[in-house]
Amino acid sequence: MAGKTRVAKYQADRTNQKLYFCRLACQAAASTNDKQHYQAHCETAIFHLYGTFLAFVQELGYFYNITLAAPTLSDIEAALSERTQVSPEVQRLQQLQQQGFLANIEHAYQRCLYAVVSDPIIDEQVNRGATESPDLIVNVVTLSNQWLPDDATIREWRQQFLELIEQLRAGMVEF
Repeated sequence: MAGKTRVAKYQADRTNQKLYFCRLACQAAASTNDKQHYQAHCETAIFHLYGTFLAFVQELGYFYNITLAAPTLSDIEAALSERTQVSPEVQRLQQLQQQGFLANIEHAYQRCLYAVVSDPIIDEQVNRGATESPDLIVNVVTLSNQWLPDDATIREWRQQFLELIEQLRAGMVEF
């Protein structure tokens, strides 16, 4: 593989592509006045940002010559442990999963996947108001999405992740 670029050799193009798609979704969110479109774009940005994490983990697997279709940090850590190696990149990512912007990204991703646990009082109002006023349901749906980070927050997470990836890549040397 001598002569191949880092992107080709370690599949870094997918990581870069996911960061780019996140940026496009944030731009789309910022340019709309429609609340539903805004939410859709923000959720899309979060999905791509979490996809960046998954793609970068796969990139780490390629770097350490670990062949797994969908590696996790634990998978890479275990494979390296068998070879008595340690990955500072895996350790840093694990730290950020516990506390930091990566923990926030994962939390937002999970919130996008699963319905927010409902409030019994609001549920009762919706059930009672369902026959009275359809507007109440729309208001409750809007209120239930208040957990969604705004595009500025997502942009900040993206920038932090981009800077981290650049730092980690700079420290990754051939072994």
